[in-house]
Amino acid sequence: MAFVSGRIAVWLGLLGLAIPAGAVVVRGVVTDGLGRPVVGARVQLIQGPKAIAIGVAGVDGSYEIRSTEAGRFVLLSSAATFYPGIGQGFYGGSTDVVTQDVVLEARSLHEQVTQTATGVVTPLEQTGAAVRLLEADELATALDLTEALRRTSGVVVAQTGQAGGVTSLLVRGGGTGANEILLDGIAAEDVGGGLELGRLSANELAGGELYRGANSALYGSDAGAAAMRLETTRGSATQPTLDYLGEAGKFHSVRNQISLSGTRRRADYLADFSRLDTSNALPRDEFHMATAVANLGYAITANTLTRFTIRNADAAAGTPGAHDFYGISADGKQSDQEIYSGLTLENRLESSWHNLLRYGIARKREQERQFSNVGAAIVEQGKSGAETDYFGNAMTIRGANGSSATGRASFLLPTVDKDSNRDELSYQSDYSYAPYLTGLFGFRYADERGGFESAVSNVSEERRNFDYTMQVQGAIKSRVYYSAGGGIEKNHLYGVTGAPRIGLSYDAVRPGVRWFRGTLLRANVATGVAEPPLGESLYTELRAAGDAAEIAKVAAVPAGPQRSRSYDLGVEQQIRGEKLRLQIDYFHNSFSHQVERVGVGEMEQLFGYAPSVAANAYAPYSNSLAYGAQGVETQILYRPTDNLVLRGGYTYLDAVVRQSAASAAFSSGVASGNPNLPGVAIGAEGPLVGARPFQRPPHSGFFAVQYTGARLGAAFTGALASRSDDSTFLDGRDANLGNTLLLPNRNLDAGYARLNANLTYAYRSRVTVFTELDNLLGQQRIGTIGYPGLPFTVRAGMKVRIGGD
Repeated sequence: MAFVSGRIAVWLGLLGLAIPAGAVVVRGVVTDGLGRPVVGARVQLIQGPKAIAIGVAGVDGSYEIRSTEAGRFVLLSSAATFYPGIGQGFYGGSTDVVTQDVVLEARSLHEQVTQTATGVVTPLEQTGAAVRLLEADELATALDLTEALRRTSGVVVAQTGQAGGVTSLLVRGGGTGANEILLDGIAAEDVGGGLELGRLSANELAGGELYRGANSALYGSDAGAAAMRLETTRGSATQPTLDYLGEAGKFHSVRNQISLSGTRRRADYLADFSRLDTSNALPRDEFHMATAVANLGYAITANTLTRFTIRNADAAAGTPGAHDFYGISADGKQSDQEIYSGLTLENRLESSWHNLLRYGIARKREQERQFSNVGAAIVEQGKSGAETDYFGNAMTIRGANGSSATGRASFLLPTVDKDSNRDELSYQSDYSYAPYLTGLFGFRYADERGGFESAVSNVSEERRNFDYTMQVQGAIKSRVYYSAGGGIEKNHLYGVTGAPRIGLSYDAVRPGVRWFRGTLLRANVATGVAEPPLGESLYTELRAAGDAAEIAKVAAVPAGPQRSRSYDLGVEQQIRGEKLRLQIDYFHNSFSHQVERVGVGEMEQLFGYAPSVAANAYAPYSNSLAYGAQGVETQILYRPTDNLVLRGGYTYLDAVVRQSAASAAFSSGVASGNPNLPGVAIGAEGPLVGARPFQRPPHSGFFAVQYTGARLGAAFTGALASRSDDSTFLDGRDANLGNTLLLPNRNLDAGYARLNANLTYAYRSRVTVFTELDNLLGQQRIGTIGYPGLPFTVRAGMKVRIGGD
């Protein structure tokens, strides 16, 4: 029987014809997400608008297609009980042999694969990690990644203010600097960690993936809590395609975007430019951002590709400050210029040996300026003498925990320049004895430079880091899937450190059409490291000053790596086939030697800095924060019809601080709380021991209802969170340089329910109109206390396509 099926596959692949010697050969294996061959799967070779050849998978899932045509192709695959599979475009010459493996899914038109978890393209079901795929459709009309990330279990997006405000990614209790962000394979975070998501436009992002958990085994420093990979769209049409998007909305919001893309023989190309302008809802809070993107690929041969990508963003935003604390807006501006670019050479020998060499750069500059003083001028007498400071209106500050404080708060008026630059060279080689074993080796060298300059500080630093990675992964009897590896980093600051990782996935119950057929068990154990930010550590500065007593009081420790460890256990249960699916994950993370910055208030009160000096000085850091974070994530997906998808999730997070500089300073009497709240311990600049880390709500969740029809598309989504701990950070900022504007940390930030809706309609095949309704309930207290977010907003626009296939 196997012999007969194999002969049928060959004859259908040849279409019954004798093929000349000059022919492109496309071959591969068709499997499902668990690596099992899909016998009889139909694979069509598409060129332009038509199918030019067909192959059928044999008993081992293998297929082979031959064609006398050379050029660019796409594979369209189909089989009973699976969604049709649409592959990525590729080039094939008249004498090329091209390997294109296909993974068919029961719930998606596109392959559900991840590369972030293991470094090798792997179906989601075969990884032991928790990975969320960001689909291109989610970002089609989005301004940035914020809303899509909010619809992810275990993720909190903390936004300070309105459009263009500081936006941070917190994953499973991890900090803002504990995430590795890869843009077309290039590390995009600042030196020392952290990426401003509010400045990263969603323009021409083909989607991405978010790996929840430590993974320094693959990515070295900064992958302490999560790793996110984003990819730029590639040109695919055989004819030049011109796309235009225009929209307008509330608060004088206007966006225009234009792109040109396509393919020409061996080359594919895409160029895009967009500009966003909005006034926001506060005075002196305008936001402007222009983004230019290019993605150019060239197939030297069918199996050797080179690609150049570049993304340039220029942004300017007003800095009104914490408007709820002052009642008026500060008169300042922050400007950012960011460039991410990479050149990649990639080769695949047959289907077994894959090599990739990449050179990338990141160039990031930031300037913050104050144009004039606002508010009331008050002369204060501090440790450094008399100084004139500017204060906002008399305000009553109210926390979500019911506490309140009344008074005037002094403005912080920094005028600083920052820069963060990186050049990196990476190499990866992986060899596969599919499906049993794949081995990977990787190397990365990074030259990092950064600086900070103001009237009172001038800091510059350079670091050279080396990362080495080795990993193996494979399958045992198509039931057990494993990956194990480790990374060794030689860091410029703290020397050599290692980071192992192990992932397991077990297909306990095979998927089927009956109820509760399909059970997948997962486990993942990993460690992470992250380098500290630029500048001096507090320990180094105090030791140089000979102040041993102060070192003990504030728990200052020598500079070193920020460490993390994560355990992850999960089960994915198909309740009614792929129509109804439940996923539950338990995670247990430990974060130690995390960085805490010395706050402005601490610099004034503890070290006698004048307010104007403290606002512009480059604050030292200390590796003094340690905490644990464990919790449960639940997700459910229900697909009653092919056009309707319902998805929801809930996360419980139990995060507890074990050590902090704030606790050490408070218990030693160096720091004090609010004198109007006697007996109430308050962490002014950081969390206290036994409390929760700031901005980590214990309860969060999301839901999404999405309908996709032939012309009409609609979605109703929501992101919800309970109250979270925080601080007003107003120590030393009242009219007497005191702490009367501090409030208790517990549940200080408000909980929220952010509801959005959108509608798209394809008026014609090349014209689509859309509208976005954001924050339907008009809740503005969805971020850090003191910084009101945008109220209800509406945007409407049109997308027009000219040319293309």
